[in-house]
Amino acid sequence: MTMASEVVPVVAASLLGVAVSGVLSVLPGFHVYNLLAVGAVLGGGRLWPVEWVVPFTVGLVVGFSVFSAIPSVLLAAPDESAYFTVLPGQRLLMEGRGPEAVFCMGIGSLSALAVLFGISIALPTIVPIAHAVMAPHAYWIVWCVIAFMLLSEWPKANRYWATSPVRLVTAWKQLSAGLFTFVMSGMLGLVLTTASPIAPEAGFQNLMPAFVGLFTLPWLILNLVTGAMAPSQRQVVRLELDGRAVAVGSAAGILGGGFAAFIPGVTGGVGGMLAGHALALRDSRAFLISQGAARTVYLSATLLFFCLPEGALARGGAASMLPVLNVNPGGFTYAAAVAAVAFSGAAVAVLLPWVTRGAVAVFEQVGSRTLSVAALATVLMLVVCLTGFEGLLVTGVGTAIGLVPVLYGSRRMNALGVILLPLALNLSGVGAVAARLLGMR
Repeated sequence: MTMASEVVPVVAASLLGVAVSGVLSVLPGFHVYNLLAVGAVLGGGRLWPVEWVVPFTVGLVVGFSVFSAIPSVLLAAPDESAYFTVLPGQRLLMEGRGPEAVFCMGIGSLSALAVLFGISIALPTIVPIAHAVMAPHAYWIVWCVIAFMLLSEWPKANRYWATSPVRLVTAWKQLSAGLFTFVMSGMLGLVLTTASPIAPEAGFQNLMPAFVGLFTLPWLILNLVTGAMAPSQRQVVRLELDGRAVAVGSAAGILGGGFAAFIPGVTGGVGGMLAGHALALRDSRAFLISQGAARTVYLSATLLFFCLPEGALARGGAASMLPVLNVNPGGFTYAAAVAAVAFSGAAVAVLLPWVTRGAVAVFEQVGSRTLSVAALATVLMLVVCLTGFEGLLVTGVGTAIGLVPVLYGSRRMNALGVILLPLALNLSGVGAVAARLLGMR
C-alpha cells in the first residue's frame, strides 16, 4: 500500500466529515451522536472501509464541536456541553454581536485542537498510566464532581425583594428546582441502566431519547413559545482580544475538557462548568474561549482515547458507537485519527467565518420559530426510528424533567444526573442495591 493510498482517504474523509457537520450542526437540536447512530443502523463500517470511517467520524465530531456554537449563541439552543455559553453569548447577541461570541468560541476550539495535536505523540504513553493510577479513585472523584455541581449553584433571588423571608423562599425555589432536576434525571438514568423499556437491539442508543428530552426539546419548546427576535447580526465583527485572554481562556478550557474526557461519566458540560468557575470573574471573551476549548477537547479527545494502540478508553457517545461502526483500536486507527484532527482543524478554521455568515443570513430569512419546528420534527423522527415508540415515551419523561430548570431558572446542567447518579452508585458498588430498593429489579 503506497503512502498516497493511505493519506488520501484520511484527508478526503476528514474534509467530508467537516462539510457534513458544517451543514447539519447549525440546525437547533442537532447532535453529532444522532448522525453517528443513523450510520450505525445503516451498516456503519460494513458499508465503508474502516480507513474512511475513523477520519470521517473525527471530522464530523471536530466540525460539530466548533460549528454547533452557532445555534448555541444565535438561537440560544445549546446541547448539554454548551449551556454556559448562553448568558455571555446572549448578551452579545442582543447587542447585534452574536458572531463575535461564535468566533471567540472558535478561537478556543482551534487552540484546543492545536494543543491536542501537539501532545498526541505522548498520549499512548500517558493515558494508560494515568488511567491505571486514577481508576481505583473514580468513584469518589465522580461524587466530588456531583457535590461541586450542586453546591456551586448560587441563588438568583433579587436582593431588592421587600422582605428577607421572600428572598429566602425565592432563592430556595430555584435551588430546590435544581436538586429536583438532578434527582429525577438520576432516577430516569437508573431506570434506563437497570430496566430500560427500549428494545435490546437499540441498546447502543439507550440514553439518546433521554438526552433529547432533557436537553434538546426544552430549548426548542422555549423558542416556539417565546418567539423572541434578536437584532440583526450583520454588522462587521471586530474582535478585541489580547494574548492573555486567549491563553488563560484556552488553558482553562483545555484542562476542564481534558478532565471530562478522562473521567468516566463526566461530560463536556461538566468540563465547561469547571472552566467557567475558573474564569468566573474574568473577561467574558476569555470565558467564551474557555467554553469552546472545553467542548472541543472533550469531544475530540474521547475519540483519540478510544483509538489508542494500547490501553484504549471508551469515553463519550461517539467512542461508544465506534465498535458498532466496525472500528477497533490500533496503530493505524490512532494515526488516522490524529491526522484527521489536524486536517479537520485546518478546514474548520477556514470555514467558520463563511458558515457563520451563511447561518446568520438563513436564520434572519427563515426565523427561529420555523427552524425550531423543523428541528423538533427531525429529532422526534430520529427518536422513533432509532429507539421506537418506547424511546418516544422516555423522551416525554425527559422533557418534563428538562423543563423544570427552564421554568424555575436553575442550572440546566443538573439534568446530567441521568448519567452521573447511576455511574456514581455503580462505581461505589451500590447500584444494584439502589435499584432493588427502588423496585427496579
